[in-house]
Amino acid sequence: MPDRKGDSEPMSDQTVILSVSELTLAIRGVLESAFRGVWVRGEISNFVVAASGHYYFTLKDASAQLKAVCFRSAQRRTLFQPRNGQEVLAFGKVSVYEPRGEYQLIVEELQDYGLGRLMQAFEQLKSRLQQKGYFDPARKKPLPMLPARVGVVTSPTGAAIRDILQVMARRSSSVQVLIFPVRVQGEGAAAEIAAGIRYFDRRGGVDVLIVGRGGGSLEDLWAFNEEIVAEALHECRIPVISAVGHEVDFTIADFVADVRAPTPSAAAELVAAASAELARRVDTARNGLRRSLARILEGHRHRLAQLRSRSGFASFGWRLQTLGQRVDELELRLRGARQRRQALDQNRLALLSQRLGAANPCLRVQVLSHRWRLAGQALESSLLGMLSKRRNGWELLRQSLASLNPRRVLERGYALCLDERGQVVRSYRQLDPGQEVQVLLREGLLDCRVEDSRPDAWPKQNNSTG
Repeated sequence: MPDRKGDSEPMSDQTVILSVSELTLAIRGVLESAFRGVWVRGEISNFVVAASGHYYFTLKDASAQLKAVCFRSAQRRTLFQPRNGQEVLAFGKVSVYEPRGEYQLIVEELQDYGLGRLMQAFEQLKSRLQQKGYFDPARKKPLPMLPARVGVVTSPTGAAIRDILQVMARRSSSVQVLIFPVRVQGEGAAAEIAAGIRYFDRRGGVDVLIVGRGGGSLEDLWAFNEEIVAEALHECRIPVISAVGHEVDFTIADFVADVRAPTPSAAAELVAAASAELARRVDTARNGLRRSLARILEGHRHRLAQLRSRSGFASFGWRLQTLGQRVDELELRLRGARQRRQALDQNRLALLSQRLGAANPCLRVQVLSHRWRLAGQALESSLLGMLSKRRNGWELLRQSLASLNPRRVLERGYALCLDERGQVVRSYRQLDPGQEVQVLLREGLLDCRVEDSRPDAWPKQNNSTG
């Protein structure tokens, strides 16, 4: 073909001819030397996790795209799970994938570009609210000692509300829980959370408020970092517990609320702890009351013992105690006599045993033992007879004392006549006709008037027949 302007020069003996592999390798060397460590910002698309664990995806913006690979060994620096549509910062080197002749970014580190912007916004809002006094400890309200009703602003289907209800049912079942259902993430969630806080603050009727949700990423918890929620918490007149995420998670709501709980379950424990503290105080007061009553009762017992010890009340009991003491004395004497007799006999037995020595004293010992038993029985019988005699004498004394009781005479059908001064009437001469007397019977008292008095010893018999 004829030469045309712009066509390549004809080959010569010095012309270098490269294979595709050689050219691709050369391009790879140039790219890796020029772009050894670069940061690239773009949106992830076509994200695939291979069986080997490597990430394959495309970084793109409005006008270009770049193939990228993140090998499994480099993923330890990635603190999140990449997903399609996520804007990221990727650090690595540009190389060539030789089998397809495509250049690609070999990623050594991935960062969530959106997360960085959120953290910046978080710190800015935190600084601004701190300057406005939203975090001032002086404005923190204490939790009530014994809440009767607890308001909860959270998702009605999340794990947080289940944890709160389980703890409240176990620790303080009498507390009523009111739920304001809201979305806790996504567009519009912050406005719903703020509306729930203002609803309870405006409505009243609850003693403490729990605002929170379960754990999640920073994006998931972002609704609790919105200024509208912080303002609602700052203006709320009800004590508020913030319970967002896990113990390591912190949100703006945690700083503004009156109390921060690491988890929703811990928030419920804080509410129930007040009830447990009151129960402890009630137990302490109950124990103090018991001790006071015991001291009062002991004082009354001492007073009763003093009253019983007075002669007018305890004369009869003292007599019984004296006789009982006498019986105890005789028993002790009997016991001492038996012990002395036994000791004496044992000494005699020992003496006889020594005298007999090597001889066989079995018969003599048996005789002496028999005599000793008879003597002991006789002594015991004599002392028991004496004791029985003493007891019979005490019983006669007791019966004599009882027979002298005037009411025992009345029980046999007699009556006791008393004059107007309450003196016993023993003669008809003490009374005049018309004078009033009282007659004391076995059962009851008669008020009578004297119609006549005479010296007859017995009333005349009425022998009239009907």
